[in-house]
Amino acid sequence: MKKILLIEDEKILAEMYKEKFTQAGFKVFLTLDARKGLKLAKKEKPDLVILDILLPRENGIIFLNWLRKEKEIASIPVVAFSNYDDPETKKQAAKLGVKEYLIKTNYTPSEIVAKIKQLLSEG
Repeated sequence: MKKILLIEDEKILAEMYKEKFTQAGFKVFLTLDARKGLKLAKKEKPDLVILDILLPRENGIIFLNWLRKEKEIASIPVVAFSNYDDPETKKQAAKLGVKEYLIKTNYTPSEIVAKIKQLLSEG
């Protein structure tokens, strides 16, 4: 079973996506902030991280910097998932190796699940 770490600070959205991914057959770890996300990534070694960019305290870009410095988890693929559609932020995320930068409002929950399944099957 593939493991997904979901870092999303909007609780209702986070719970809804956790449910959707669980129904799709994934084991989902959920946290609302970057620091806890890094701890969970180290502990659980997920197959993929779905990362909101706008988070309380440390944002998604800071999380990506931390993740890439941790040797044992640096290669975990990350999908940025945000409504923050800023070209500079997208550029920073790309430099830090995000697989995709998805704008939340452009996708239904089912489309997101399908997209994540596709990314994980590509390995």
